[in-house]
Amino acid sequence: MTLTPTTPAALVDRTAAYIREKFLHEGSGHDWEHIRRVWQVARGLAQHTPGADLLITELGALLHDVADWKFHGGDEEAGPWAARQWLQSQQAPEEVIQRVEAIIREISFKGLGVATPMSSVEGELVQDADRLDAIGAIGVARAFAYGGHKGRPLHDASVAPVQHATFESYKQNTAPTINHFYEKLLHLRERLNTPAARRVAEERHAFMEQFVAQFLREWEGQDLAQS
Repeated sequence: MTLTPTTPAALVDRTAAYIREKFLHEGSGHDWEHIRRVWQVARGLAQHTPGADLLITELGALLHDVADWKFHGGDEEAGPWAARQWLQSQQAPEEVIQRVEAIIREISFKGLGVATPMSSVEGELVQDADRLDAIGAIGVARAFAYGGHKGRPLHDASVAPVQHATFESYKQNTAPTINHFYEKLLHLRERLNTPAARRVAEERHAFMEQFVAQFLREWEGQDLAQS
């Protein structure tokens, strides 16, 4: 038996409970705690953004990874479809469903040569929150968690980073994890939508730069040579 939400808060609460149960033990860095952080940051950004619809922002954040293409054979419509199925089961209005679908469809990074503009202010907030969680200390940890999940090496100096010009090229990428910093993570700061997110990104970006430099020094034993 489906439940009819009496308030937007009820729909958000049930969606959060559904996503928490679904992703609590996910091990690739796309787990409940990632989604929870994106949800909280997006909600905070929305509260300081005139005109932002809080319900759409919260639902978009909670459902943005509900069926990520990375884990569904590259199917870009898996996420929007899964979000629609859930929201329909909760008797959400069709307008709400369509707006959340749009966020999920548009949010992903698709390669350095591919623009990923969001069609709504709510989408911009969710995208910023998601990208902030991909940089800094947590971003580093998540990158290596995902690389390990996919069986990728940490680094291979013979494999050069690629500036993917199409989403198809980006989806087929199997490069070592360090390449991901050059192919995506170190470029996210410049692709944020809001001033608040850009301010937070400065420190996180600097940390990643320092991490990569130290990683490569240790990889080559350069720190030993100086001791």
